[in-house]
Amino acid sequence: MTYSRLFGGALDRVLGRACDARVWAYQSAAVRIGMGGVWLLLLVHEFWRRERIWGPDAPWSWRLAEDSLDRSHAFSVLRWSGGQLWFEVFYLLSAAVAVALLLGWRTRTASLLFLVSVLSLDHRNENVLNAGDTIFRITAIYLVFMRAGQVWSLDARRRGRLADADRPDRTGVALWAACGLVLTGATLLAVLTGGWALLLWGCWAGQAVWRGVRDRPGARRTLELIGHVVHNGAVLMLMIQVCLLYASAGWYKIQGASWQDGTAVYWSAGLDWLEPYPALSHALSSHPYTVLALTYGTVLVQVAFPFSVLDRRVKNVLLALLFAEHIGIGLLLGLPYFSLSMIVADLVFLPTGFLVAVRERAAGLVARRRRPPLPDRDERPAPDADGVGAGR
Repeated sequence: MTYSRLFGGALDRVLGRACDARVWAYQSAAVRIGMGGVWLLLLVHEFWRRERIWGPDAPWSWRLAEDSLDRSHAFSVLRWSGGQLWFEVFYLLSAAVAVALLLGWRTRTASLLFLVSVLSLDHRNENVLNAGDTIFRITAIYLVFMRAGQVWSLDARRRGRLADADRPDRTGVALWAACGLVLTGATLLAVLTGGWALLLWGCWAGQAVWRGVRDRPGARRTLELIGHVVHNGAVLMLMIQVCLLYASAGWYKIQGASWQDGTAVYWSAGLDWLEPYPALSHALSSHPYTVLALTYGTVLVQVAFPFSVLDRRVKNVLLALLFAEHIGIGLLLGLPYFSLSMIVADLVFLPTGFLVAVRERAAGLVARRRRPPLPDRDERPAPDADGVGAGR
């Protein structure tokens, strides 16, 4: 009886957490904001070089890209047309999708379009993002299944206004119809086939089902429960993926001779093609004990982090060390987008209390800036004979 009670209580807690809409709402929102912001920053930063990186006349030609896509069976919307106009339109739409994801506008649709944007540009030229493309792809896939717009989003504000005014969502219907027209055209032209056609059409049909049954309380509660379970499962899978990434990176480092003798950071800091700030790199590599500590510390933190998730305090300490490590990689090795994407993926481990405190702090700063300033002492109304202000 005791074992059955313990097992039943643990199972109830697990199921209750899996079906709770509030679990990991702030973490998923932080990942959404961070990933949309980093992708937008990348697109803006590379805007003047976009044609040389992903354009039709880029050094990595369309023939090389298509050979790579044929071998890997990867997906890229840019393959639908090799023209300059299609590339320019898609690039601008990718920036618009990043803004929509950052702001949390139509998050469900924006997250799917964000995945299409990331995969299309990355598979057009896989040689330019310095391993950051892997993190972008992994996070973009899981964002599709998350309910990342529950907080810190325009969707959350819109849901409150629609609930108060009881108005229909015409913008959502128009967006859904436009996506259906694009999918229909791509399917008829035979540029969208196979598994990706099933996935995109399935997501489009899922939105149709939701709009058709959301006025029925029973069906609505069932679909919402399924959405909660899928959301929590996607966040958990992202956590597992990040843990596996750190574990594999740490254990592979242990097998390297330069990591074993404590000189790996020294050799990394001395690479000319990965040295944006030579003075800083030389200053770091000139202190052997610092190099030794950073080398062994990197391996220790990466190997230990997957086990630290069992203890909140240890996890938070190692998470801060990982943030510092990625900042150092971005500055010393000139890999900003890899570092930023890793930091954004790590946000999923931040405590809810910390994220709520950040929100309250930011709200307080905004309210303080909007508050009208108090008048100077010389500008205040002088008291009259009765000691009451003249303005009263």
